[in-house]
Amino acid sequence: MAEEVWMVQTKKADFNRIAERFGIDPVTARIIRNRGIEGEDRINLYLNGTVGTLYDPRLMKDMEKAAAILKDKIDRKKKIRIVGDYDIDGVCSTYILYKAFLRLGAPVDYDIPDRIRDGYGINESIIEKAAEQGIDTILTCDNGISAYSQIELAKKKGMTVVITDHHEVPLEEGKEIIPPADAVIDPKREECSYPFPEICGAVVAWKLVQVLFAECGVPAKEWEELLEFAAIATVGDVMRLQDENRIIVKYGLSRMEHTSSIGLRKLAAKNNLDLSQITAYHIGFVIGPCLNAGGRLQTAKLALSLLLSGDEEEADRLATELKELNDMRKDMTEQGTEAARLQVDTYYSQDKVLVVYLPECHESLAGIIAGRLREHYQKPSIVLTKGEEAVKGSGRSIESYHMFQKLSEVKELMLKFGGHPMAAGLSLEEKNIGEFRRQLNERSGLREEDFKAKVWIDVPMPVNYMTERLIREFRCLEPFGQGNEKPLFAQKNLRVRNSRVIGRNRNVVRLTLEEENGFAMEAIYFGDGIAFEDERGGRRVMDIVYYPEINEYNGNKSLQAVVRKYKFH
Repeated sequence: MAEEVWMVQTKKADFNRIAERFGIDPVTARIIRNRGIEGEDRINLYLNGTVGTLYDPRLMKDMEKAAAILKDKIDRKKKIRIVGDYDIDGVCSTYILYKAFLRLGAPVDYDIPDRIRDGYGINESIIEKAAEQGIDTILTCDNGISAYSQIELAKKKGMTVVITDHHEVPLEEGKEIIPPADAVIDPKREECSYPFPEICGAVVAWKLVQVLFAECGVPAKEWEELLEFAAIATVGDVMRLQDENRIIVKYGLSRMEHTSSIGLRKLAAKNNLDLSQITAYHIGFVIGPCLNAGGRLQTAKLALSLLLSGDEEEADRLATELKELNDMRKDMTEQGTEAARLQVDTYYSQDKVLVVYLPECHESLAGIIAGRLREHYQKPSIVLTKGEEAVKGSGRSIESYHMFQKLSEVKELMLKFGGHPMAAGLSLEEKNIGEFRRQLNERSGLREEDFKAKVWIDVPMPVNYMTERLIREFRCLEPFGQGNEKPLFAQKNLRVRNSRVIGRNRNVVRLTLEEENGFAMEAIYFGDGIAFEDERGGRRVMDIVYYPEINEYNGNKSLQAVVRKYKFH
């Protein structure tokens, strides 16, 4: 397990003035500043932003051009095919566009590549098939920006192509390579003046629908009815919950209780979730993985069929199938993670970059397992699996290791690779694995301190400062997730009055903690209870990193500290 360092955020501001101006506690003001929010306008947007304050989609390059092309095609009843992708963002993007085009009376259908057979994004066989079937226009979502030769082929076949994507634009000698489509919407284009390019593919698709609906005279409320799918994709594709992403997720979650998707309701029910109490956590760790499971182990069309289903019985069957697939995926992931960790502990514990080969592992799980290794060892981790034609791999990185740049340094050992600082995908020949591992480790540039996990504390704060009012106020900071993490507080020198391990798996510890002034507070720790008691031994004093919450049980309310990290003296 990686060593941890507890760090206190030290960003400066006049917290009392901010608190007074916005009617919040200075602690809340400090947390907002810790999330990088500065200036009255941005603080106001963070606290009070609504769907009405989202950016104008027409600021995106080619947005109006794309809308004009598509409106003309719809008016002339030309056949349109949406080409999505097999992950949650691709599925939600396809759903949003397909529902919108049906609403506009377009002759529309969709295609989603197969993860194993086709790989990522639009390919030649999808284009050939579309041409044979008399498709006039291809509309991509969550892919297409790097498909130069494929789009060239579609144009040669006489098709109109509109790209909507959010991925990085490929560069050649520092110059952007834009595919030869009729319109290319991607907020990451250099020429695009959109104020917040860090949106997912489904949000780009949703913004296109906003413009199309306005052009076609469809009421804005119908565009807003698709909001929850933009929110699901934003969380599921691990976009940073900042700026307009946070607003989209906040309002998307609040709409979910009244969703018109029978499939989404059924999937929530199968996972014992109440849609009126749904959080970003539930999307990221329950709903999202179920929607992704189809694309990982069978076909992403399963998830799309579920969302589109208008039949209770069919939706129930599809929701059951996706939940079962996800349960299977979880078991396979656990086995793969165990095998990977055994390999690391046995052979590669001294390596700075972990490269693990699991030939039997399903290739769609490599990224999840790499993420688990990265989390456990706090080292860049690449998991390789045996593909049909070559070894395929997926990597997850740490802050101090730019994975895409480091892979670029050994590109002659790979057949293909792509990615960004924190994650990458690649393929290589089996005979090159050893050399690949050796060179990445030789060139890592990593030092011992890079392998210490940083735990960021928002405010060192005594537990007796916590009140029910303050804890309720923290709700204005939600939704929590990547880029807008749940606040963490810390306190030293707490005496453990008593502790007891509960739960069938001995994975919950209930504690009573006492401050030096005698103030006592109930606390709870979710983790390995037996290890906790072993560490404690006879020791009575501890430091904790915690989050406060209101515990409601049998109509009684009490405050408790949820302990995230602890150190015994």
